[in-house]
Amino acid sequence: MELYASKDSSNTGGGTNQQRKDSQEDNSKSLRENVMRMALTSEARQRLANVRLVKPQLAQTIEEYIFQMASQGKLKRVINDDELKEMLGSLQEKKRDFTIRRI
Repeated sequence: MELYASKDSSNTGGGTNQQRKDSQEDNSKSLRENVMRMALTSEARQRLANVRLVKPQLAQTIEEYIFQMASQGKLKRVINDDELKEMLGSLQEKKRDFTIRRI
């Protein structure tokens, strides 16, 4: 038991750095959530949440794009559901249609 206690007491500096890092990540996450709340309508936020369940990478890309636009002051109005659909459509890969013919 003493070995664990001495390791913990000697490593308190690393723990505070980790706590500080976690706190910064939490602040960043809450800032992004607030920007998304202000930048998207409720329908668009719901659509983005649905996309996040199916394609998390695509949702993250859209969020980063919207966050950057808002940070740079390029976002002049709230993004509605139709505009979000257009963004998603432009970022998604084109689907290939194929048919299977039996001989």
